[in-house]
Amino acid sequence: MKDDNRTSRAAVDAATTRGAGAARVTDAGTGAAARSPRPGAMLGHPSQARLLLVNCDDFGMYPAINEAVIESVEQGIAGSCSLMVPCAAAPDAMRRLERRPEIPFGVHLTMVCEMPDRPWGPVAAKESVPSLLDPAGRLFAPTPAGRAALLAQARIEEVEREFRAQIDTVADAGLAPTHLDFHCLADGGRDDVFDLTVSLGAEYGLAVRAWLAPARRMLAERRLPCSENDFLDSYRLPLDEKPARYAQLLRDLPPGLNEWAIHPSTGAPESRAIDDGWRVRRTDYEFLVSPEARTVLAEEGIRLVGYAEVQRVWRRGVSAVASGVGARPRV
Repeated sequence: MKDDNRTSRAAVDAATTRGAGAARVTDAGTGAAARSPRPGAMLGHPSQARLLLVNCDDFGMYPAINEAVIESVEQGIAGSCSLMVPCAAAPDAMRRLERRPEIPFGVHLTMVCEMPDRPWGPVAAKESVPSLLDPAGRLFAPTPAGRAALLAQARIEEVEREFRAQIDTVADAGLAPTHLDFHCLADGGRDDVFDLTVSLGAEYGLAVRAWLAPARRMLAERRLPCSENDFLDSYRLPLDEKPARYAQLLRDLPPGLNEWAIHPSTGAPESRAIDDGWRVRRTDYEFLVSPEARTVLAEEGIRLVGYAEVQRVWRRGVSAVASGVGARPRV
């Protein structure tokens, strides 16, 4: 990522999550959400258990990320990853997943591009999704202005067409994802985009990540598990003393289901030349595979969970999701 994109990502998401986003779903007030069972209990854990779902985002963006993601899941504390289907290294990522069917992975639904020197475009034909493109015919950059322009003009039927193209590319490769989440757009950036994604999750039998409080409350009302505490995006953590910060976050982890979106990369020389965010990714990778991470988890009695567990509960509740959101015709 370029520095301005990385900064804007943190600033926009922090502004969006300020206030309501800091509240737990279970503390959001009276009503159906407050009466729903806690997500951990839905997954079969004690209601007060401290549960952590560590997901590696951006799998498929470039080779150093692919290598680090696999190591973070196989040798580290990550429990799953999310695949960026439009990116150039996605075929390599899918080959790695084909050889490792035990790794849970999601589709990292992508409508923006932060690497202008190595751009990716939509998976659907450009002429079929014109409202997702900027005046130059490219995906918007995830700057404040770029995101605002995209969300102002994106037609929901074209969003659905692109999301289906990304999901179907994975399915056509013979791979079975566990969940859907979003690249650089918290909960898709618009209520109708999130609703669409939940509907697609119901259709394809996939869980959906919820980041902000309104989306988490909506899922809690439907008895679908998601993070009930503050969502962690590793791009929002300072680089200074990052391992110590991660360790403290583990020690302070509240009861319930927690989700961390982490962005590992090996920091190989090639990545340093193309990605201004490589230090964020390298430090994420170093902690995920560190002995300290497992030591703190053991000392604190934190249980690691993965999206495969979450998906099983979502599939049991798929009829409730479909009736709550409504079916959409294919586009």
